[in-house]
Amino acid sequence: MSPMDRKIQAHLVGTKVIIWDINDSRKIFSSGFYGKPLGIRKPKKPNEINSPLILSLIEALYLLEKGVLEIYDVEGKVEFEKLLNVCLKNVPKCIMLYNVYKEFREKGYVVRSGLKFGADYAIYEKGPGIDHAPYLVHVLSVNEKTSPIELVRAGRLSHSVRKKFIVAATKSELGSKVTKIMFKWYKP
Repeated sequence: MSPMDRKIQAHLVGTKVIIWDINDSRKIFSSGFYGKPLGIRKPKKPNEINSPLILSLIEALYLLEKGVLEIYDVEGKVEFEKLLNVCLKNVPKCIMLYNVYKEFREKGYVVRSGLKFGADYAIYEKGPGIDHAPYLVHVLSVNEKTSPIELVRAGRLSHSVRKKFIVAATKSELGSKVTKIMFKWYKP
């Protein structure tokens, strides 16, 4: 994320963070495909955005930590800890998802929801609408057990949509190390 000349104002509304200003929405979106413009499915260019931008709590946490956003709610300015508490109450595996999101973002990838693929994240090299996500990521706790059948299911699904399957394991502590294992379908 390149530094911006000023912090972008956003508002916490329920479990979403909204950037109301259209120019700010374009700036944030174009700086790394953050958020989803209201009513636009897959914009490819910032000038296609003519509506507010809706950020997930995980995206907003990341942008707040990076100093890109200033977030407000009805009580005033929202600091990182307060937004984290909202995330903890509403997003299962919040901290683990955040650790993995941050890890991939810091490496220059575009991280989007992988829900439609049955995964936690779809990872793009360039961005949605520009390229296809080459990776699907499933986030687990380092102490979590998973069955071989679940790995095969996820692997078959990712293979059927031509994506590599990654398991990312981390702890429920901010800043915990993320261990990644990538699976490729193998035919003997």
